Amino acid sequence: MSRKLNFRKDSVSSFISYLYLTILSVIALFPILWIFLSSVKGKGEITSNPTGFFPKKITFEYYRIVFNQLKFAMNLGNSIIIALSTTIIATTISCLAAYGIARFFPRFGKAMTRVLITTYMFPPILLAVPFSIIMGKTGLMNTRIGLIIIYLSFSVPYAVWLLVGFFQTVPLEIEEAGKIDGAGKFRVFISIVMPIVAPGVVAVAIYTFINAWNEFLYALILINDNSKMTISVALKSLEGQEVLDWGTMMAASAIVVVPSVIFFMFIQSKIAGGLSQGSIK
Repeated sequence: MSRKLNFRKDSVSSFISYLYLTILSVIALFPILWIFLSSVKGKGEITSNPTGFFPKKITFEYYRIVFNQLKFAMNLGNSIIIALSTTIIATTISCLAAYGIARFFPRFGKAMTRVLITTYMFPPILLAVPFSIIMGKTGLMNTRIGLIIIYLSFSVPYAVWLLVGFFQTVPLEIEEAGKIDGAGKFRVFISIVMPIVAPGVVAVAIYTFINAWNEFLYALILINDNSKMTISVALKSLEGQEVLDWGTMMAASAIVVVPSVIFFMFIQSKIAGGLSQGSIK
């Protein structure tokens, strides 16, 4: 009898938990779904019936305007290049730096990571003028490389600080076992240590990509050429038009959201299973 009561309690609690999570998921997804549905509505349908959820007529005319007339494909490519380059470089540098601090400078590393994280004490607008002067003197103004360097100056310190804690959880015995089997230091790092800290690396990659993708201030200040403009600045420029076309705005917003969602869906599977994969190897 007691088993049946416990089973019923567990079933009720599980149902409530899943219902609660479902409601939260719907609330979180509603704005994104609203953007996508609004972007495929017919001409004038958004203004004539603003509260209408489902489109009466599905059309991709706004996407044609965004890509053909507004040249958003070029801005989209710039953002992808900058965000992916920043993510790859920041993740590589931070992994090597964090592993070196955790293994070779454990005491000095704590103080170093605290110094690195202090870079986040300064608001971005405070560093806009110094960065502009530096980029101007080095000839990197209005270049993608200059923008990537600025993004790295913010991403790498936080990534190193975050990954040091992950590398410190890797048992030394596992690395020593790999060395006994004949693996070199680099092989131990790549084949044994990295799979164990994979969740941390994935978290750093997601954080870096989304920050670089959504960043607006420095992209607006440092990039003046329309051919090098990022998607966030191009989206903001639509608000400056005399007549704001909400359908075009929704289509452009949907284009901005899609790459972040795709990147997260592609990389989030690496989080699960990373803790035990390295020890098996």
